[in-house]
Amino acid sequence: MDQDSTIDYRLLVDNLATAILLVDSNLNIFYLNSSCEALFDISLLRAVGQPVLNLLHVPSDEFNTEEALNNSMRTGQPYTRREATISVNFKDIHVDYSVSQLNYAKSYHPLLLIELNPIDRMLKISKEENLIQQHQVARQLIRGVAHEIKNPLAGIRGATQLLARSLNDPQYAEFTDIIINEVDRLRTLADSMLGSRLLPSYELTNVHEPLERVRSLIANQTKKKIKITRDYDLSLPEVFADRDQLIQVMLNIGANAVQAITENKEFFVDHQPELIFRTRIQRLVTINSVLNRSAVRIDIEDNGPGVPEDILESVFYPLVTGRAKGTGLGLSIAQNIMHQHNGMIECQSVPGKTIFSLYLPWESNHVAK
Repeated sequence: MDQDSTIDYRLLVDNLATAILLVDSNLNIFYLNSSCEALFDISLLRAVGQPVLNLLHVPSDEFNTEEALNNSMRTGQPYTRREATISVNFKDIHVDYSVSQLNYAKSYHPLLLIELNPIDRMLKISKEENLIQQHQVARQLIRGVAHEIKNPLAGIRGATQLLARSLNDPQYAEFTDIIINEVDRLRTLADSMLGSRLLPSYELTNVHEPLERVRSLIANQTKKKIKITRDYDLSLPEVFADRDQLIQVMLNIGANAVQAITENKEFFVDHQPELIFRTRIQRLVTINSVLNRSAVRIDIEDNGPGVPEDILESVFYPLVTGRAKGTGLGLSIAQNIMHQHNGMIECQSVPGKTIFSLYLPWESNHVAK
């Protein structure tokens, strides 16, 4: 092979998408490629000589990383970890990684070769697909139950009215009125469970228009007792959407935030309740298993006590609510509306910071998943 065709293997490894890490016999970092620098947000010069456990070991992880690495170094036995958690800049990242022994000609002791593949995006896609499937099944079940409820309710209401007329006695009127009122309440609940039968009327919409409408309604409702902050990117493109349905979604989320704040006033002893309406462009976002080059993101954030941890994963399911007087239908209907717009809603919540993010794709072209 002539000199011009010789491969620079260091250059080859530095251009791999897979993160490569080399570890010496003392479990210190010997080398890492460019992808690994990007993954751990650390430069080669800073990393070399540091213990690899600083990167791979998470205190909450029951897996003994040090023992596994030493065993692989001693015996040459490779191993692989799936969905391992590493911490980068106080943020958890999920990776698959494999460890194997590498004999290095210039070193008396072998090295360990560690190959890491971030899987957060794949886990997110899998989680979203599962949630969408469960949400659709739950919606179909709820719709079926609502239909079955409405049919006998009409008969009960009609029979009660006939009974009231035949009795024609004021002392029984109170009881027949209670039956009719409760039947009407159940029928209203069943209609909510069925959701709107109207298809979205799509038109080019500036998302700030419905957002401002909702902000104004909330400001008037709360009599300005809640601070409302606007953080808008006014350069956002228009999206094809049903303006009225977007208002319904935003108002539902905003009203939930207001209720969480007003029902937990003791949480705001040393700070003021606040809502933040934020708009941004989100690059390379996966929505319903489709990777979009960009999407419009609308955040509705509050500084209330947060969504209870036990329902956070299922907050968009029908009949799931953390409020004593809630029906658990609002967020389910809102998510369904967003799915009709090829969008979605995500929720992140810890005490003091809850963000509902609405994603709406605005480009017609998608890149493959």
